[in-house]
Amino acid sequence: MQSFRTEIENPTVEKEIIDLEKKIHLFKEGKVDEERFRSLRLARGVYGQRQDGVQMIRIKLPYGKVTGDQLLRIADVSDEYSTGKLHITTRQDIQIHYVDLNRTPELWAQLAKDDVTLREACGNTVRNVTASETAGIDPNEPFDVSPYAHATFQFFLRNPICQEMGRKFKISFSSADDDTALSFMHDLGFIPKIKNGKRGFRVMLGGGLGSQPRQADLLYEFMPEDQLIPTIEGVLRVFDRFGERKRRMKARMKYLIKSMGKDDFMALVEEEKMALSNKTFHVETQNFTSLQDIHKTPPQVNITDQDAFETWKRTNVFPQKQDGFFAIGVKIKLGDFSTEKARKLAELIKKYAANELRFTLRQNILLRHIPEAAVPFFYTELAKLGFARPGYNKTADITACPGTDTCNLGIASSTGIADELEKVLHAEYPDYVNNRDLSIKISGCMNACGQHNMSNIGFQGMSVRTPDKLVAPALQVLLGGGILGNGQGRFADKVLKIPSKRGPQALRNILDDFAENGNGQDFLSYYDEKGKKYFYEILKPLSSTDDLVESDFVDWGNSEKYIQEVGVGECAGVVIDLVQTLLLEAKEKLALSIDSFEQQKWADSIYNTYTGLVNGAKALLLSEDVSANTQANIIAEFDKIFGENKALINGVSFPELIYQIKENEPTKEFAEAYLAEANAFFDRVDAFRKKQLSYAS
Repeated sequence: MQSFRTEIENPTVEKEIIDLEKKIHLFKEGKVDEERFRSLRLARGVYGQRQDGVQMIRIKLPYGKVTGDQLLRIADVSDEYSTGKLHITTRQDIQIHYVDLNRTPELWAQLAKDDVTLREACGNTVRNVTASETAGIDPNEPFDVSPYAHATFQFFLRNPICQEMGRKFKISFSSADDDTALSFMHDLGFIPKIKNGKRGFRVMLGGGLGSQPRQADLLYEFMPEDQLIPTIEGVLRVFDRFGERKRRMKARMKYLIKSMGKDDFMALVEEEKMALSNKTFHVETQNFTSLQDIHKTPPQVNITDQDAFETWKRTNVFPQKQDGFFAIGVKIKLGDFSTEKARKLAELIKKYAANELRFTLRQNILLRHIPEAAVPFFYTELAKLGFARPGYNKTADITACPGTDTCNLGIASSTGIADELEKVLHAEYPDYVNNRDLSIKISGCMNACGQHNMSNIGFQGMSVRTPDKLVAPALQVLLGGGILGNGQGRFADKVLKIPSKRGPQALRNILDDFAENGNGQDFLSYYDEKGKKYFYEILKPLSSTDDLVESDFVDWGNSEKYIQEVGVGECAGVVIDLVQTLLLEAKEKLALSIDSFEQQKWADSIYNTYTGLVNGAKALLLSEDVSANTQANIIAEFDKIFGENKALINGVSFPELIYQIKENEPTKEFAEAYLAEANAFFDRVDAFRKKQLSYAS
């Protein structure tokens, strides 16, 4: 495995890949704890699968943008290390499956050749920064948010303030007020605005899905553009310090905002301003996208089926704000497509578009910057790939997570029922194939990766027991969710649970009643008029479990009898806090602090020092059987337990020592002094720990 290293131009990436390779060997030798290793690999995009012995690899693609060369590289990697299949996620990533853990460093090295990363695609980090796929071409946008999404990705990648938070953190940028990037369900969501000729954002804080969805709070009606990075950094610092770490289910930002209150939370953010690495931050927006990359004129083609072509144009082709250019939506069924087709798409955009496409939040592909004269040619080429089906982003374009196909947390098949529902729509309700006024989304469990609980019609994978204790796959039916725009949304109501095999009939019951009694209203108005109980009565006959037949015990897309198997979820990368492990981690942070200092990254050095001090305090607290659920509590408890111990505290209290981070500018002088004090503290910790162990023995 030595040859791939010399081909990586970025020394930071090379070091990370070598480190991953070393950690894999140590893990295989039993020298690294399994839970600690899990945390490390998750932060590098390596995620355990439902199937033993193989991994899912999540490739991080900020706001879904990919060039032709990058797509070719991803296709090569999937063919070499995976199955030749690509899966688009609802966060604009690409996932590949069934990868051997031992080959993941080599895989990452191959991706790095075209500046594609796995870093922080999973784990307790800032996840992939998403954005409307139409950003930069949307006729209704105040300005292109793509450069701002890119700057956010770059600034927080590898940033020490967000490497080991209590939980993951999600950020979105919508292109316009229709809020297609769903700011209302994100930890931080941004909607572009112009005020008095100046650029800025409407900012939403503390939203989320999962088992307890929460509408984000309005943080700022208008925040100047140069405050984007400082605001995110301040929020992340407070989330890192005060966010829950003990109870995983309560560790997301939405719970912290709910318990603390927005005003108290933002008061803490204000206290962090002194420590920020940038008080303002300029995002370079000039020449972000160049249409000069279009080099060739495609050949003329003869359209044989003009009606089919016109239908496709009406549903899948959209004028851009740039005169003479169009975007083409490619409907990818359930987000799955082959590397063979990926290569052909890559060659198309390299030759005849601006060498760019974007993966979408609905698991599709948007080709951009297509000259009007090239649209017929693209239609014929896409048709050869089976990619010219009408209905992009329409009702029959159902969103679904992988569910029980590969995910540890999947309870029932989401892809299987999604496939079946699409068949029902095409065969029985053709009007919905090209209708975008109704959305259907499916998740395999309560975590809502398929975003089922913000959809007009949603299904969540569950199980159900019969009177004689047999277990069958089931679906929770949810109704009434949707996007309202400008940072507002609504979450669906849980109506009732039905056996999975009755999902298609549930959809028929809903759509038939909508056609008969909707009175020309949109679906949400119809749902509000009728009310939850009305739909409960419509669906109740489908919920009985005392009349199940043999086929009801076989889930959609499966041939074997259903067995409920739920593994350990890795979404948060939980770590077992062993004393020695924490002390080693603490000293690793000090080593990172030195590296950052040598690179003259004063703010990074200071934050690594701070994290090392917290981990050291946590280790000693655990040695006394004292646990704490936030960094702030760790600091307070350490002072309470050890505050009078002169062997550990040298003339200044621990809170005074550690909270210097809030009271000083991130200068070279402070970074150096803070690190020196931390090293002195750990000298005292080592001596104290030796005494502890000698007494115990």
